[in-house]
Amino acid sequence: MKKLLIGITLLFVSVSSFAQNANDYLEVTRDVLKTEKKAAIADIMQLSEQESVPFWSLYNEYNDKMYTVNTKLFNTIKDYSDHYETMTDDKAKELWTDAMNIDTELLKLKKTYFKKFSKILPTTKAVRYFQAENKIKSLVDAELALEIPFFEEME
Repeated sequence: MKKLLIGITLLFVSVSSFAQNANDYLEVTRDVLKTEKKAAIADIMQLSEQESVPFWSLYNEYNDKMYTVNTKLFNTIKDYSDHYETMTDDKAKELWTDAMNIDTELLKLKKTYFKKFSKILPTTKAVRYFQAENKIKSLVDAELALEIPFFEEME
């Protein structure tokens, strides 16, 4: 997990200087995080041979769904960036609503997949998996929070 934290921090610092645009940055970030995250999850989960095949299959399915939700989040952040200097109250409200809808979708996805993971793993391991997911998300969110400025009141 420490390697992942260092990787995420270095990624946000270094990739932004190499990427051609926000979409390139997103894809490079996703590719690196996907690899680092999978290695961290494997280390954390300590799966038996019997648990491994169904876990990784469901893991891939869940992460494909997460990719879609995270794309919506990225698009909302990009929309915020595009309107940062011309922000209106209506646009701010729209962005807030979009962010809350993404949070709701994410929570629903977690609930659905926790049930699925609990069917193939002991509950303690299913919880451990979601603890790891939450920690990784928190690391990414912390880096994003450092990069995204507060709304400014337009005069």
